[in-house]
Amino acid sequence: MQAFPLGATWASLSLGLLLLLGLWLDGGVRAKELKFVTVVFRHGDRSPIETFPNDPIGESSWPDGFGQLTQLGMKQHYELGEYLRKRYGKFLNESYKREQVYIQSTDVDRTLMSALANLAALFPPVGTSIWNPSLLWQPIPVHTVAVSEDRLLYLPFRNCPRFQELESETLKSEEFQTRIQPYKDFIKTLPTLSGFQGRDLFEIWSKVYDPLYCEGIHNFTLPSWATKDTMTKLRELSELSLLSLYGIHKQKEKSRLQGGVMINEILNHMKSATQPQKYKKFVMYSAHDTTVSGLQMALDVYNGILPPYASCHLIELYLEKGEYFVEMYYRNETQHEPHPLTLPGCTHSCPLEKFDELVTPVIPQDWSTECMITSNHQVLRVILAIAFCLVSGVLMVLLFVLVRHGPCWQRESYRNI
Repeated sequence: MQAFPLGATWASLSLGLLLLLGLWLDGGVRAKELKFVTVVFRHGDRSPIETFPNDPIGESSWPDGFGQLTQLGMKQHYELGEYLRKRYGKFLNESYKREQVYIQSTDVDRTLMSALANLAALFPPVGTSIWNPSLLWQPIPVHTVAVSEDRLLYLPFRNCPRFQELESETLKSEEFQTRIQPYKDFIKTLPTLSGFQGRDLFEIWSKVYDPLYCEGIHNFTLPSWATKDTMTKLRELSELSLLSLYGIHKQKEKSRLQGGVMINEILNHMKSATQPQKYKKFVMYSAHDTTVSGLQMALDVYNGILPPYASCHLIELYLEKGEYFVEMYYRNETQHEPHPLTLPGCTHSCPLEKFDELVTPVIPQDWSTECMITSNHQVLRVILAIAFCLVSGVLMVLLFVLVRHGPCWQRESYRNI
């Protein structure tokens, strides 16, 4: 038998173990393969959309007017684009490929601009994609439809009678009244302070809290009454407004008319990714806080906090050992990796079939029809049913009389011949 030096034996064993470990690790990585990604994000920092009557900071105080993306908002989305490139760079190749990527935005300046700022960082041109060496940027299409026709991203969909009815029911519900009770005295003081006379929570959010919040970010001097305590109460009322919009009362039915529409779209994309034909690997949606929260409420993973600027909900589809899994994450801060989200009733890495089964109750079968089924329609159906029963009863009586006495009338007729 040939003898080997002890050192050489250990070297051979070590090399073999390293090779085995490398193969095991490589196999482990390849065993979980990313197949599809959807990202849904809110636009970046913007100027107020509107403000309250007593606000000394008017629209002229903002360089581009109300409702526009600020330079801070541009930076926020460029940073998000850099993060997405870092997370999905290998998955998406080095540069933009139209066959792989689809981007859609609401038809609003700030969301369109957010998408473009994001894409500038996500897909800087490389190689043959560079068309101007002094400008490392390339135009990438962002699709949109008119707000009046948007049945995917511009939530909440307002032209839905049943949803409006559910909103009204929510405000009258015991849970909502319990939640708003501690703020009623505070709400009474707002007209004097702000000049805004309404008491609708959504309007208090958009016309009082939001402009003050925007002004605070941009170092404007706030009114003396906008104390820390006041701003806290206004924020909490705004969060309650958003929560009551999609939840508190009949959340699943509301979701079928709102966020469930987007879930259905994303689910269809994921199912396409399981098929051998070509499909989009990466779908990006640029929208609003009401879009992100509507989606998360439909998925029942909403944390109750207003989605911050450039917050991003990520949905990833993986193939592992012949089975597809869905993972969700929420990036709502830059200093922390995205928070894992777990669909209730499943694990964080949720089998696609189970995911499909769990979200089915919030996916509308026929959105337009479900929107029209209001209590008024139900009352009308009851009235029609009662009327039908009454008419049927009268007809039955007449038929009975006819059957009972008809032969006699016939015999009398025969006598006249």
